[in-house]
Amino acid sequence: MPHVNLTDLIEKMKLENLTPEIQVKGIRITQPDINRPALQLAGYFEHHEPTRLQIIGFVEYSYMEAMPEERKLEIYNQFFSYAMPCVVYCRELQPDPLFRQIAIEKKVPILMTKKATSAFMAEAIRWLNVRLAPCISVHGVLVDVYGEGVLITGESGIGKSEAALELIKRGHRLVSDDVVEIRKVSDDTLIGSAPDITKHFIELRGIGIIDVKTLFGVSSVKDTQSIDLVIRLEDWNKDKEYDRLGLEEEYTEYLGNKVVCHSIPIRPGRNLAIICESAAVNHRQKKMGYNAAQELYTRVQNSLARRREEDEEEV
Repeated sequence: MPHVNLTDLIEKMKLENLTPEIQVKGIRITQPDINRPALQLAGYFEHHEPTRLQIIGFVEYSYMEAMPEERKLEIYNQFFSYAMPCVVYCRELQPDPLFRQIAIEKKVPILMTKKATSAFMAEAIRWLNVRLAPCISVHGVLVDVYGEGVLITGESGIGKSEAALELIKRGHRLVSDDVVEIRKVSDDTLIGSAPDITKHFIELRGIGIIDVKTLFGVSSVKDTQSIDLVIRLEDWNKDKEYDRLGLEEEYTEYLGNKVVCHSIPIRPGRNLAIICESAAVNHRQKKMGYNAAQELYTRVQNSLARRREEDEEEV
């Protein structure tokens, strides 16, 4: 099951641990959602989600401050009877002594952030959604070309890495070579990244491993990139019909998300880098509302219509 270590959240969000007596190492977060326990503090524990991050904002804090001690003891004990990863106080608010005491007894860490509640919630949900997103690994090369994430796939040895290297020399950025980790962060977005072991490296047969970041500088690499376009390289087959207009889009699917896919036949003399650049720019243009293939089709149709009109006039 995907998880995030609590220590990673503390480091990423710059949280302060208000309960150093509790060992946070080994605590895992498995849900990208959060919970503001206002209803629980009022005594309603039905449908409570203890596996989520528990966020205390100014509203919850004010309500807790106004509770009598007997009520606090009852509610706090019931609240901490559930196993939860942690409780986060926002706006530099501090827990009352009884809340802290029971949290330590139940071994639930209390963390604190300076950020406003809404800002912290938005940042935490966004970060956790990426870290806990469904993930697969595919064989290919991911390059950022003019801001478009281009995933180059194909059989081993067909020239994916060579095409990526040429794109890097032309000013584009490498995300991953050989293995691309794809995460589904939403129903519309796939994010690609490189495994830590192979990050910023390219393998070229006959030469070996190349460190792109060292050779071409930090501007030539990128850690993550959305996948907007797939280019599938395949050997040229003279008996196969290839799409020459592009009126209808082809798609491939990863984790249930459809991505536009172009099958590019390979033969000696074809410049793969320029083809990938052109495909990326053309895809960007389509997203902005202009389709060159549709424009050509419209021109042809208009030309035929004019000819028919002229023929009718002559008759």
